[in-house]
Amino acid sequence: MQAKKRYLILLSAGACLVLLFCFGGVQLPAGASSSRSRHHDRSRNGYRPNQPWPHFSDPLQAFLPWDQPDTEEYNLHVSPRQKRDVNSSVYKAKRCRMDSCFDFAPCKKNGFKVYVYPQQKGEKISESYQNILSTIEASRFYTSDPGQACLFVLSLDTLDRDQLSPQYVHSLKTKVQNLPLWNDGRNHLIFNLYSGTWPDYTEDLGFDIGQAMLAKASISTENFRPQFDVSIPLFSKEHPRTGGERGFLKYNAIPPFRKYMLVFKGKRYLTGIGSDTRNALYHVHNAEDVVLLTTCKHGKDWQKHKDARCDKDNAEYDKYDYREMLHNSTFCLVPRGRRLGSFRFLEALQAACVPVMLSNGWELPFSEIIEWNTAAVIGDERLLLQIPSTVRSIHQDKILSLRQQTQFLWEAYFCSVEKIVQTTLEIIQDRVLEHGASRSSLMWNSHPGGLLALPQYSGYLGDFPFYYATLGIKPYPKFTAVIHAVSPLVSQSQPILKLLVAVAKSQYCAQIIVLWNSDKPLPAKHRWPATSVPVIVIEGENKVMSSRFLPYDTIVTDAVLSLDEDTVLSTTEVDFAFTVWQSFPERIVGYPARSHFWDSNKERWGYTSKWTNDYSMVLTGAAIYHRYYHFLYTNFLPVSLKSMVDQLANCEDILMNFLVSAVTKLPPIKVTQKKQYKETMMGQSSRASRWADPDHFAQRQTCMNKFASWFGAMPLVHSQMRLDPVLFKDQVSILRKKYRDIERL
Repeated sequence: MQAKKRYLILLSAGACLVLLFCFGGVQLPAGASSSRSRHHDRSRNGYRPNQPWPHFSDPLQAFLPWDQPDTEEYNLHVSPRQKRDVNSSVYKAKRCRMDSCFDFAPCKKNGFKVYVYPQQKGEKISESYQNILSTIEASRFYTSDPGQACLFVLSLDTLDRDQLSPQYVHSLKTKVQNLPLWNDGRNHLIFNLYSGTWPDYTEDLGFDIGQAMLAKASISTENFRPQFDVSIPLFSKEHPRTGGERGFLKYNAIPPFRKYMLVFKGKRYLTGIGSDTRNALYHVHNAEDVVLLTTCKHGKDWQKHKDARCDKDNAEYDKYDYREMLHNSTFCLVPRGRRLGSFRFLEALQAACVPVMLSNGWELPFSEIIEWNTAAVIGDERLLLQIPSTVRSIHQDKILSLRQQTQFLWEAYFCSVEKIVQTTLEIIQDRVLEHGASRSSLMWNSHPGGLLALPQYSGYLGDFPFYYATLGIKPYPKFTAVIHAVSPLVSQSQPILKLLVAVAKSQYCAQIIVLWNSDKPLPAKHRWPATSVPVIVIEGENKVMSSRFLPYDTIVTDAVLSLDEDTVLSTTEVDFAFTVWQSFPERIVGYPARSHFWDSNKERWGYTSKWTNDYSMVLTGAAIYHRYYHFLYTNFLPVSLKSMVDQLANCEDILMNFLVSAVTKLPPIKVTQKKQYKETMMGQSSRASRWADPDHFAQRQTCMNKFASWFGAMPLVHSQMRLDPVLFKDQVSILRKKYRDIERL
């Protein structure tokens, strides 16, 4: 009996202990509790011991912003289903990198091509997202064949994933999963500006992105996947699709100080995420050179939440004009808003107002390629009171350098939706290129920028005309002449033969290439004059105008002397032009100049060949430029513009001038005035009909406007500078002049 009693007592005690454990009556020891907590924290970040990634069998904990505690108040706003969605979309592919979540095979096979899904009937698309899609479809990367694509972009609008926004697209989770090419998001790129909603503004997009890359604004360093995602700037719906305004730094004022040292004007959030920093700005505001203004007047019920400072802040806020402050301040404060990013960031860049960043944890736009410490001051929200003394301590030389870099970055990567999208695609392209054929940091962070310095041309900076000064080198001291021939060779007295002899006598000539674009067969070798330099005759590809700017492998020198067959130049003129070009290797240097103007009556650009002291183009019928522009003309410009040139058999020289001015932001350089050039050309039979034909001139007017439309603005720059030899036309002995023959022309 006693044994039975003992068993019954033990059984009862065991049952009681089980019940106590189940209902929380017994707590684990402190050590065990902390161990479980540590395991819980690691599990939240996607870690599972002894379990291969990326299999996630257990539901992950809900994402909480760094300053949002896991409280009852928070949980009231978020349902369990929402938490599960947050977990799956934010953390599921957090360890994705190019080598684990991207398929390189189609890129190696077909090159870097981007496919945009066709728009589905009835789906609404915001203007901003339509601008993004239109930019991709107009780019050289676009393909309409998904079988050729390396990268896929959704036609479903993913820009605004705030559930309270009218632009929010519902049921996106189902729509994305039903896409036939989705493949769990592999090789897909998703654009997003706004994620999450009141009150927490998490980075959840509301659907499972799978293995897709994100091009996202306001992304945190915690959720940013290096070398996989791309951080983009937050831009407004008014941001231009193409072109965009230039920066506001018109001249480099020395010293570079403005009326205000530090300014800010924006909303003050009374409660919730993003309110801490803006609520504390009044501590730094002195109403003199540090003007930090906030207002409570936003939202429908702001008066219900107003505090004791609101009325005073609102009154002070209304006293100042934001644009006037922006353009007259040395530094602009860029504190976080509800999300990490802010419109103030791009506004400050354009205004040459050095951004002072106060947004802890924000992965800055294009951080993978841009060295932001050369254009911005990276602050800490916790050290707000130190900001004024910090910016005052920055030397004026550094301030000028910072302001100049803001202008470069704005115009190179941020001034339009087109630039933002192109930069995003170029960053991804650099990742997929083999053998390290990607841009260096110098290419991205110095003029003309990564979008115009194509790594496919060369991996050596010294092969580009923009980096000679930085590298301390000079271009190769010889040139290759490329003569464009369209007329059959019927006489030994034709201008092309005289031109060939004159150019060959130049001490700087390495070789001459005759591009034969005539319908007649190539002349026999003995028909060409004997010269001291090699003469290479190339049959033109398809006999079109654009073939004169192909990047021929036979061009081995940095400099290209481009010539029309009927150009009349002496050896002295060739030598002098090349000497000038060596000092300006990134520009077009030559003789025949033309200009553009705005016709206010017709509201279009006009083209003029009048002889004035003002010009904006140097025609490639007698000009020297770097061979890189052949590569850029062929690989950067769209097929539509080159096809237009080929169909008209006209305007190729104008298009080359547009391209070079767009790259350099500078005018070409005209050398010694030669009025005889125009008269001589008009006398040549091969081109007389072209120059006298009124349709030829009208076509060039049309070309001007078509080109300006594609570039988004008029890139041509006017100049009144002409470079002549020393002592040119001076009343001194001709024996004292180096280029004495020029004066006799």
